[in-house]
Amino acid sequence: MIRDITIGQYYPADSVLHRMDPRTKLVGTVAFIVSIFVFHTFLGYAVATVFLAAMIALSKVPVKFMVRGLRSVFILLMITVVFNIILTPGEVLWRWGFLKVTREGLSLAGRMAIRLTYLVIGSSLMTLTTTPNQLTDGLERLLRPLNKIHVPVHEIAMMMSIALRFIPILLEETDKIMKAQIARGADFENGNIIQKARNMVPMLVPLFISAFRRADDLAMAMEARCYHGGDHRTQMNPLHYHAQDSIAFGILGVYLGIAIAFRVLGL
Repeated sequence: MIRDITIGQYYPADSVLHRMDPRTKLVGTVAFIVSIFVFHTFLGYAVATVFLAAMIALSKVPVKFMVRGLRSVFILLMITVVFNIILTPGEVLWRWGFLKVTREGLSLAGRMAIRLTYLVIGSSLMTLTTTPNQLTDGLERLLRPLNKIHVPVHEIAMMMSIALRFIPILLEETDKIMKAQIARGADFENGNIIQKARNMVPMLVPLFISAFRRADDLAMAMEARCYHGGDHRTQMNPLHYHAQDSIAFGILGVYLGIAIAFRVLGL
């Protein structure tokens, strides 16, 4: 399950999405997330499905790789679905003791499952097609107006970039620790949920120690190079919008317009 996490990883490819400006992809991701909450019917989610499928096709990222990232949130998805089914009041379809399944609960559970699934895939699509450096530069440029009210935009963007960089590193470190523990007789596969959680404890201690050690080494390396943030730092590859970004913004505008129209018309 640990190796199935795709958020924070970069998939190298020569696609339209890979060549887009990171600011366009950040705005597009936010717009898509907003749209899946604006849509509230399964017809609307069908439109979102078509849009997401088109973006995955343009990214040239294998579909199996995208779907694999859902395994890491499968338990959270199931908990969300079950709680929505049994705790939503409405027309009762099935009852057993104090547990009941309602028509409104099934509808709400289906919508929440779609939203959570598309949220993970949409976020993964952005990180899979954008390097951490590009994400940092794009986020910093988008948040630059906040400098006028003394918000440390550069530091915030740098922290998010470092966090994204550490995700695949920590996943690789977790995989190594699990293999070492399995070689010593640890069992992470068998047993119920409580037993599996207990078996994970011997892995968490060395993982936290490794994470703190890497963070300390990174801080020392930045200090040794006299790193400091600020408005006067330059970029190796300055960001520039191109024609494909203008087309992408136009498509996003049409897509959000459709989402709003669906919401207003109740479709």
